[in-house]
Amino acid sequence: MANKVIFVAFAIEDEKIRDLIKGQSLHTKTAFEYTDMSVKEAYEEEWKKKVRTRILRSDGVLVIVSANSSTSSGQKWEIKCAQEEKKKIRGIWAYKDDRTKIDGVNTMVWTWDNIKDWIDSL
Repeated sequence: MANKVIFVAFAIEDEKIRDLIKGQSLHTKTAFEYTDMSVKEAYEEEWKKKVRTRILRSDGVLVIVSANSSTSSGQKWEIKCAQEEKKKIRGIWAYKDDRTKIDGVNTMVWTWDNIKDWIDSL
């Protein structure tokens, strides 16, 4: 089975969680490729074009969900873009004590099995 391409949408404040997922994607038995489009500056049209292109070539979008998500304009735009492009979206809660909800994102507890099962379903 070919690797799946997964776009990861996250708030920049949750960068360490993103790094853990990136590390997991480097394991030889992990069946997904990680796409990173993180930026620390304003979101310009060129960035949006690149993100849309990468979302289009992705099999799904994994959203790192935390309280930081509510103020992250970049993550909100990535989710909206994925919805517009009719990509399968799944959220994972970044922290055990944070059960933030994002409209339109079905969120699950973060375990490697949950992520693997979702990727396998794509």
